[in-house]
Amino acid sequence: MATYQIDPAHSAAQFKVRHMMIANVKGEFHKVSGTVNFDFANPSAATVEASIDVSTISTRETDRDNHLKSPDFLDVARYPNITFKSKTVTPKGESSFSVIGDLTIRDKTREVTLDVEELTGEAKDPWGNIRRGATAKTTINRKDFGMEFNVVLETGGFLVGDTVELTLDVEMIRQA
Repeated sequence: MATYQIDPAHSAAQFKVRHMMIANVKGEFHKVSGTVNFDFANPSAATVEASIDVSTISTRETDRDNHLKSPDFLDVARYPNITFKSKTVTPKGESSFSVIGDLTIRDKTREVTLDVEELTGEAKDPWGNIRRGATAKTTINRKDFGMEFNVVLETGGFLVGDTVELTLDVEMIRQA
């Protein structure tokens, strides 16, 4: 079993949510860290623990970022991290997996399934480190995590959609 540390300098978590029922707004958390234990010979024994620093959120709009950090949404002052801890890992193909685990946002934990679409092979970087990458996706309902804020629109519907698509792109460094 190989142990990998998620490299925060080369990893990110992106999200996408419907705005005013007409367009998607995308954002990103710039600091993802964690540990992955993995063995291709026994992928079901793999474990994943990851943490996202909520204060690193960016939607390229300062006012929106500050609102997302507020108690209306992520409440970064009280809940500085989003965490994930795997329970089971099931192979779905040669380099794809289903990872079921507990996602915690705002101190509310829900079981989610991360669809790992691509786990790359290992590669040696110029400094001799062994690296591997992965992309995983899931969809959540923000209200399941206590993010209830919304505004009814004059034309009907709501300002913010409930469904949030999450994508994690991580680069990991194998530990000695």
